[in-house]
Order: sequence, then structure tokens, then C-alpha cells
Amino acid sequence: MKWRGRQGSTNIEDRRRQGSGRVVAGGGVGVLAVLLIGYFLGIDVTPLLQDTGAPGQATSELTPADQQAGRFVSVVLRDTETIWSGIFEQQLGRSYTPTILVLYKGVTASACGGASGATGPFYCPRDQKIYLDTDFFVTLSQRLGAGGDFAAAYVVAHEVAHHVQDELGILSKANDIRARASAAQSNAISVRIELQADCYSGIWARYADQEVGTLDPGDIEEAMNAAKQIGDDMLQRNAGRVPMPHTFTHGTSAQRQRWFATGYRQGTLAACDTFGAERL
Repeated sequence: MKWRGRQGSTNIEDRRRQGSGRVVAGGGVGVLAVLLIGYFLGIDVTPLLQDTGAPGQATSELTPADQQAGRFVSVVLRDTETIWSGIFEQQLGRSYTPTILVLYKGVTASACGGASGATGPFYCPRDQKIYLDTDFFVTLSQRLGAGGDFAAAYVVAHEVAHHVQDELGILSKANDIRARASAAQSNAISVRIELQADCYSGIWARYADQEVGTLDPGDIEEAMNAAKQIGDDMLQRNAGRVPMPHTFTHGTSAQRQRWFATGYRQGTLAACDTFGAERL
């Protein structure tokens, strides 16, 4: 992905110098499995982790890797702003209001509750901000097998896609229905929300390739691999669990790949109607 030396977004709120939270005891595969489930199933698993009660070390300086990750996210966010502004104008005849992306390390507060390594990247509709600890990119690459800068860009684009859903009024309507539904029904609606965000991410990738010219050979394959590695079925198997479809909140690997590919091939918002689709 061609991102170095390019203009970044001004819609970044960098909290990474504010320090981290508390130290979590333990480690190894057990804690990693719990964290991975929380990352992608939309569950704050902090209560499942043993807290020593000892304060964490404040982060006052950013490492070179931190600084590079911040620049990368800023450039990707800028691309989403350019692309979605054009799509809103061309396909909807209206303007697009960009989201704010909050960078943090360890823990921070959001209008939707605490953000931490246990919650993973997420979009908060209450303040219309994205929350991202860039250490997640290390987990994505080293633990989940989804390496490459475009795989990381896909994560950012997916969260921006939730903001697009919010801008279109889709997210609030879906969440209103979820609030009145059973747990299984709520999960099923969540899957459609997430798959639509994957489809919107595919639209972004298409325009990043055709109009912005940022893609390198192999980038789409990186995104497709990331979609595979973070499917609910894959994550549950990797956590040592038998996949339980009624608990899925993001969709299977095959579904996530299929909807990303649909957005990339067709490039229209109408093609991403997961709520009206009979087959996901």
C-alpha cells in the first residue's frame, strides 16, 4: 500500500501520551484467547481478566513504531474521507461528515464506555468517534495471521464504515431493533451490520485502487485474508471452542470475505444491502 509521504487526516485525536491503565496478571494462550474473543465479538472481556490492582506505567513517550502507526492510520483515514465524500456526492447527492479517530494506548474513556485492549477497535455512535489502540495491528499480524499494511487499513476502513452506516441512519435503526430483540435475534442483526461494514470496506478498497491509486499488488488478498482470519467461526476454533452460530456477531470467514468482495466488485451502496439479502 502506497501511504508513506502522503497527506494525513486532521480528524485524529491522539491520546497516546496520556498513559495506560492497570496491569493485568497472567498471560499465555488462555488470556490471549479471551482477548481475541473480545476483539471481534464486540464483548468487553475486562472482567474476565485478573486485575492485580497495581497501577500501570504511564506512557509519556511514543516509540518510533507508535509514531509510524499513527502516521499510517492518519493517511488511511484521509483516504476514507476523500473516497466517502465522493461516494456520498455521486451516489446520494449529499455531503459526508467525517468521523474523528481516537488513538490511545492501554485504556481510555469513550461515550460508549471504556476502551481497552479487551474491547479492540470500535466505533461509538454516541460520540461518532472511532477508538483504536494501534498495538492491535501487532495482534492482527502476529497472532491472527493477517499481516500486511492493507490488512491493517481494512480494520480502519471497517470502523469508518460503521460511521457511514451511522451517517445513513442505518446503525441507529438496527440498534433500536436489537435493543428489543432476544439475544439470538440481536446477534443475527449484529451480523448483518458487520457484514455491511465489510461490504462498505470493499467499496472503499475499490475507489482506493481506481481513484486514489494507493494499492499495491497483493493488497486485496491481504484484506481478504484478514476477513478470513477474523470470522466468528475461525476465531472460536482458534480459541479452542466449537463454533456456535447463534453466538456469532460478525459473520463467518466466508461471509466476511464474500461481502468485502461484493463491495469491491460492484462499488455501490445498493449492492451492500445485507438487511434485505436472503443469503449472507
